[in-house]
Amino acid sequence: MKRILLFLLLCIITSASVAYLVTDRMIYKSISKSDINSNIEKGQQKSVESLGTIKPTAVSFSDAAEMAVKTVVYVKVVKRAQNTRSVSVLDLLFGFINTPKDQVGVGSGVIISSDGYIVTNNHVISGANEIEVTLENNKTYIATLVGTDSATDIALLKIDAENLPSISLGDSDSLRLGEWVLAIGSPYDLRSTITAGIVSAKGRVFPNYDGKFKVESFIQTDAAVNPGNSGGALVNIQGELVGINTSIVSLTGSYSGYSFAVPVNIVKKITDDFRNYGEVRRAMLGISMYDISDAIMKQLNLSTMEGAYIAEVQQGGVAQKAGIKEGDIIIEINLVKVKNSAAVQEQISKLHPGEQAIITVIRNLKQKEIIVYL
Repeated sequence: MKRILLFLLLCIITSASVAYLVTDRMIYKSISKSDINSNIEKGQQKSVESLGTIKPTAVSFSDAAEMAVKTVVYVKVVKRAQNTRSVSVLDLLFGFINTPKDQVGVGSGVIISSDGYIVTNNHVISGANEIEVTLENNKTYIATLVGTDSATDIALLKIDAENLPSISLGDSDSLRLGEWVLAIGSPYDLRSTITAGIVSAKGRVFPNYDGKFKVESFIQTDAAVNPGNSGGALVNIQGELVGINTSIVSLTGSYSGYSFAVPVNIVKKITDDFRNYGEVRRAMLGISMYDISDAIMKQLNLSTMEGAYIAEVQQGGVAQKAGIKEGDIIIEINLVKVKNSAAVQEQISKLHPGEQAIITVIRNLKQKEIIVYL
């Protein structure tokens, strides 16, 4: 009899313990799920590192878009028609007088300071007689052209306004492949259009068919960009400007998945020059270079194809004076790794004449740091 009572008592204690653990576990799960849902509703993406631990990692796409869209403007340019044809007596008699029509083009721009400075593309405003800017709140201003640079396809405008919403400038060097970005502009006259994509590649260049001097190290993205997006913003998930949307590669003239933006670190340098000097002041290294081929890699017994091979050093140039030699391979500029000649060009383009730079090269399979005064 005592054994039966002891057995029943043990069963009761065991059942109560199991019930308590199950109930406690269910409550714990319910609270964790509720907390996660509550935090997501606040516009934050979350990562759960361990059960019940919630850590914010970034703002949402909506936050980034809402911050940046107010700083992106609609740019309308007018090119006045010129009547170069003389009017004859027969034209007057028979009414054959054709009045040339003005050309109107559109694009986008980004407010980079609250006192009315706006960055856009050179090709958007090239040849314009009048530039009109419409803000996100539909207020319209006539803009003056501060400066334009065809080599980077960047132009700076100024409108007479104060206390404008302006975008924060990010760091395009820190962009990572696969990182999410947003493109904001006015494609096909659809103002304040926002698309999303990832960073597909960095340091892209286009073939130079006309032989003109260009500074190209484009950010490639698959965010949809179409005619009218030119000059608009490419922003990261924090809502910071990381590039100015410039071009697409397409067989049809419309978006096919390949969009390109000028890195914001180049944009900073160009716009600062316009504001401080009224023109672009470029540092020149005085070298000819090209990307490392498989043949060069084998010939020099290199372990990687990253860097830029120096084919020629200009006599009397800053590189020659600093001790850089033909056959050197540039792998870093101011401790920033450069994977190809476009990346070298990008880093040099951010510097001013007279500035000091540390150029890291590979010479005879040994790494060497050289100080250059540009």
